[in-house]
Amino acid sequence: MRLLLVEDQQELAEWLARALRQGGHAVDVMARGDHADHALLTQPYDLLVLDLSLPGIDGLEVLRRLRARGSAIPVLILTALGSTEDRVRGLNLGADDYLAKPFELAELEARIKALLRRGGGRAPVLRVGRLEIDSSSRLVSLDGRPVALTPRELAVLEALVARLGRPVSRELLFEKVFDFDADARPEAIESYISRLRKKLEGSGATITTMRGLGYLLSETP
Repeated sequence: MRLLLVEDQQELAEWLARALRQGGHAVDVMARGDHADHALLTQPYDLLVLDLSLPGIDGLEVLRRLRARGSAIPVLILTALGSTEDRVRGLNLGADDYLAKPFELAELEARIKALLRRGGGRAPVLRVGRLEIDSSSRLVSLDGRPVALTPRELAVLEALVARLGRPVSRELLFEKVFDFDADARPEAIESYISRLRKKLEGSGATITTMRGLGYLLSETP
């Protein structure tokens, strides 16, 4: 999943981005509201984590513009402004959840998982052949035994599962897996697809290359 984190406190932003990347997410970090607004216009994201007190334009204006464009991506407001009035303003503008600083990382991660599940409209546990993908715990198992996946392998698999039975372009997979600062090219996706194929052998979940279209995850006997 690709997340946009908008936070102007550098140390906090770096800490959060590092933790979320370790959890398998691609994370872009912005410190200004106007930069975030531009990124949301030009890049696809699965979730926005948004501070309110930002230079450029504030977080509420970023949120207002986002919803005015018709975007329905989940938004988690993350701010030191914890009053009821601030919370109500954010929720009325279309935020999906609200977490006041200071907070525990475990709570933030739990709220992000819940918003991603809600935004994807998927069942908590998805089955493809004999493979099970738990969207809550982000664990993958084959016949009840864990399948060891790296965070990026998991991100590729999640993107394919979200579009089960439909081809997903290499470029879209790249956007889901890598953030702005990643030193990689879209061709890197091919190595992750190759690794996944080996790990999913015999599972009944098959990744097929569709020439000119991308990759297709499907269930086979």
